[in-house]
Amino acid sequence: MTKEIIQTNKAPQAIGTYSQAVKVGHTVYLSGQIPLVPETMTIIEGDIAAQITQVFDNLKAVAETAGGDLGDIVKLNVFLTDLAHFPIVNEIMGLYFQAPYPARAAIGVAALPKAADVEMDAIMCLKPQEYPAS
Repeated sequence: MTKEIIQTNKAPQAIGTYSQAVKVGHTVYLSGQIPLVPETMTIIEGDIAAQITQVFDNLKAVAETAGGDLGDIVKLNVFLTDLAHFPIVNEIMGLYFQAPYPARAAIGVAALPKAADVEMDAIMCLKPQEYPAS
């Protein structure tokens, strides 16, 4: 099976040796997104809610470029430097996702790139109508 590299200017550019996402067949692996504003490549100003919102916006941009949307995400990993912020993740996630929700893990970490407080990565499976018949 061939792989396709997904790239968009609507999400932050990779800050290391990775791609924003990789599509293999009908599955898309979205790299971790931190709350970088794509135009400035700086962490969004504001509180943890602003950071979480920016991360979901970044994931959404990559998902759409890959031919899907956040509703196609089947697995979401959330990395937080403070697990006390998890209720805020749930609240904001409810604005971006509808039931049935993806499988999810929440992991507390000591630090994240660029001193971000949140990072998320995901696995997305595209719906049959979203890819060409072979």
